[in-house]
Amino acid sequence: MKKTYLFKLLFTTLIFIVTPLKHQSLQAQKKPNIIIMMTDDQGFGDIGMHGNPYLKTPNIEAIGKKGIEMETFITYPNCSASRAALLTGRYPYRTGVTAVTQVDHFMNNSEVTLAEILSENGYRTGIFGKWHLGDNNPMRPTDQGFQEALVHKGGGIGQAAGPVGNTYFNPILEHNNVSKKYTGYCDDIFTDATLDFISKKDDKPFFAYLATNLPHFPLQVPEKRAEVYRKMGLHEDNALTYGMIDNIDDNVGRILAKLKQLGIEDNTIVLFLSDNGPRQRRTKNDVYPGRWVANLRGTKTSVYDAGIRVPFFVKWPKHFEKNVKTKTMGTIIDIFPTILDIANIQAPDTLQIDGKSLLPLWKNKDAGKLEGRNFITQMHYGPTPFKYMHFAVRTQKYKLISPHDFPHGILYQPKDEELEEVLANLELYNVEEDPSERIDLADKYPEIVEDLLAKYENWFDAVTQERVSKGIQRIFLGAENSPNVNLSRFDWGGPRVISNNELGYWRVKTEAGVYDISMDLPKTTKDGVAHIKYQNVHKTIPITKDQKTVLFKGVALPSGVGDFQAFFKTGRLATGPLFVDVNRIITSN
Repeated sequence: MKKTYLFKLLFTTLIFIVTPLKHQSLQAQKKPNIIIMMTDDQGFGDIGMHGNPYLKTPNIEAIGKKGIEMETFITYPNCSASRAALLTGRYPYRTGVTAVTQVDHFMNNSEVTLAEILSENGYRTGIFGKWHLGDNNPMRPTDQGFQEALVHKGGGIGQAAGPVGNTYFNPILEHNNVSKKYTGYCDDIFTDATLDFISKKDDKPFFAYLATNLPHFPLQVPEKRAEVYRKMGLHEDNALTYGMIDNIDDNVGRILAKLKQLGIEDNTIVLFLSDNGPRQRRTKNDVYPGRWVANLRGTKTSVYDAGIRVPFFVKWPKHFEKNVKTKTMGTIIDIFPTILDIANIQAPDTLQIDGKSLLPLWKNKDAGKLEGRNFITQMHYGPTPFKYMHFAVRTQKYKLISPHDFPHGILYQPKDEELEEVLANLELYNVEEDPSERIDLADKYPEIVEDLLAKYENWFDAVTQERVSKGIQRIFLGAENSPNVNLSRFDWGGPRVISNNELGYWRVKTEAGVYDISMDLPKTTKDGVAHIKYQNVHKTIPITKDQKTVLFKGVALPSGVGDFQAFFKTGRLATGPLFVDVNRIITSN
């Protein structure tokens, strides 16, 4: 009997000893949580430690102090392209994304996103803030792997994609594809939702993508934030912008504090970056007085470094050394493969990834795969890329540039004479020795120019061929999971969109059925006629002066693909509506 008691005592003791060890072992094997915080138009100079004489950004900088700062991190010069590159690890031209509005920002739904792969591997996935890759099925965040989504429409609150009069205060947002009005300031609302998401208690790791729309235009921020900078004597635009960055920094601090409070800080990798440089100017006549840009050249939409070199900090306690700075070039297409590497997830063999994992560099191991690489960026307006127009090829040391002062004005295929002039005036900089890009070395090193130009030409042919083969992504009308669709001017296509933005059409794929179709009209000064056209369907309804809406009831639409047109005429020239709601009420079998 005594032996039995001793055996039971020994067995119980072993259970108590082994169970915690087993629990610790499971914890050690658990995949890490992932937080990516991306700001909107925050430049490299918009960080206190980068020499900004006015800003203090202690919480953002704390990520680097507890981890790594990449001092040479390169993105695309506009919002949508950088976001597509981050989520796919691919050059954005491959994905369908060239610019930021109309069809230029539509990411093809065949793209495999980071959220999709992480979801398939047991992660909870959530996005909070800015998506900007298409507002309708099949391009929404929930169509691309995000299980939880609280976002604004289009490229920013107050733009043509969202409700008229929407602002950063008490905005109408989309929660899992349902419009809802929220109370508070947008950046705080998105952060609150992120905190709720990461606080959820379950056995799954999470991927939280906090993509604030700050400090993007319009410059709206609580007065107390801006007043601090007004008292410094700053220009009003800078006071408002810095107030917005101050708000961002506070909310970064809230995220970091929550990780510590939840006891998950050590198993959470945190990344902070911006999508592109600051809007310091778009043309020679559009300048922020006194904006600090860390002596970098250019602005948002520019392929000079102020447009594409952004702040980047990352930490993963117990895995990365603290307070490390590296000048090795990282790029926006690297985040996708790096996160998969960290989570020990193999990407599908059929997936062509352009980026490279930064994990060896971050772990201070073999970073040889990053040596000798180049990163290519290009940006202009419209859905059709034009070879040689406004591009840059950046290596660790050199950068070849085809500059343009107003890339939004590159609308049509240039003539050969213009292309010859562009190629004769390419610029080359040693960005290691001349980060301000002031000393043009193109005449001194023509062989480097030719080598980098050849790399660009090969890249352009490859990425545009893939894009053309897929075509522009179509909006789904009448799909089972989105029978009600809101179309906006933000998603127009067509030649008049490029020239004057008063009329366009929507590239769609329809399910056969009966639809109610309503149009919200801009102010009309005369009586006229409203039209809808799709394939062989053409309906008209008379409208009167100052009429605000018009409803086409019970319209039978066929299945197929085509260009959906909605417009009105009060004279000979047609004008487009503000919004069109296309609601399927009966399904045709």
